[in-house]
Amino acid sequence: MTERRRPTSLRPYKFLTSTAAAGALLITGCGALPGATGGSREPVTVVTWAPSGAAGPDTVNMAGMTAMARTYARWANENGGLDGHRLRVVTCDEQDTSIGAANCARRAVKEKAVAVVGSYSRHGSAFMPPLEAAGIPYIGGYGASDEEFSSYDSYPVNGGQPALLAGNAGQLARDCERVSVVRPDTLGGDGQAWLLKTGLTEAGRPAPADIRASETATSYDAAAGSALQAAGAADGCVTAVLGKRTETFFDSFRRLEPSYGSGSVRISSVLGSVDQPLIDSTGGRSSPFEGAYITGWYPDAGDARWDGMRNVIREHAFGDNRIDPDDTGVQTTWIAFTVLKEIVEAVDSPQINAWKLTSALNGGTPADTGGLTPVLRWSFEDVLGSSTYPRIVNTRVTFQVVRDGRLVADRKGFVDVAKTLSEAGAKS
Repeated sequence: MTERRRPTSLRPYKFLTSTAAAGALLITGCGALPGATGGSREPVTVVTWAPSGAAGPDTVNMAGMTAMARTYARWANENGGLDGHRLRVVTCDEQDTSIGAANCARRAVKEKAVAVVGSYSRHGSAFMPPLEAAGIPYIGGYGASDEEFSSYDSYPVNGGQPALLAGNAGQLARDCERVSVVRPDTLGGDGQAWLLKTGLTEAGRPAPADIRASETATSYDAAAGSALQAAGAADGCVTAVLGKRTETFFDSFRRLEPSYGSGSVRISSVLGSVDQPLIDSTGGRSSPFEGAYITGWYPDAGDARWDGMRNVIREHAFGDNRIDPDDTGVQTTWIAFTVLKEIVEAVDSPQINAWKLTSALNGGTPADTGGLTPVLRWSFEDVLGSSTYPRIVNTRVTFQVVRDGRLVADRKGFVDVAKTLSEAGAKS
């Protein structure tokens, strides 16, 4: 396993700055912040984007993330802001297109945002270049694009799908003699299969049966039949990572399962392909996902560590039904803004800009997320260092299981998958 050195000091990165312009808050029309500690501090502008009204069967909508960002700002500003700075959140509909992503990035530049925080986009090649050119850090993206784990302007709070797949292999290895993996027939899908193979063989299990499937299919009978046949009737597992189409696959799987006499085959997936809202919408306790193994980034939604977020939603979302506290996107946005708050407080300056945030992040300033992740740092010593995933700093995942219609902990605490990620990156 590749060892990662940690900074020798946890002392927050501080800056010496000149006196801020008097009356900055009043000039903006914002007025004094409730609970502020005094002094004149300029507002902090950030952008949060996500697809909110995208149309089409294969598009993703994550409106809860931008709604959570606005809710966080209302709460923060009623409680002294971020270290006395009023938080201004600009939201943008990314539309789940490369053009929309690029437009949102240009909006961040136009608004003179100090960071893009808690956002979702699958189009990293479109949004990252404008941010890099302007020096705007991308803090706590959802992990849906490769560029989030390669760009030096990105500061991810989770390990993305690579960490989930590496963890899913470890979760399956405990109980499964044989594993079938159903994944997209794409280059990205090839990487998924490789990660699962690396994790399973590392645990002493056979390589999984690799079942390729279309990302746009309306039926997965052929793939489900192949997966069931390869998994066998006992001690076999089928895991599917098909994004929005995962539900469609398991519909086919459940219809065919009796024909193969495979009632004991365990099913599995990762958060993002299966989550609590999907389980709820497909029947709760009678959902086809009952008993499924699910690998996630964060503690299960019922964990007490989410109580702070739930209180903020209850008191400041004003009944906005776009915000589901069980949704992984909403949770990621909360964690990303928690990181922003920690870094702004560490900078401790009357005026915050993108350069100061980036310098603090690169300098190893720690961000404590209240146990929802490990304490996060992004200095050179903290990143995974893999050529494939150079920006990952959080290599820990959680094992969950669907029980009585709820995602609950299958194992206490976090599981570190750094070794699997490093080995998979070295062999790829």
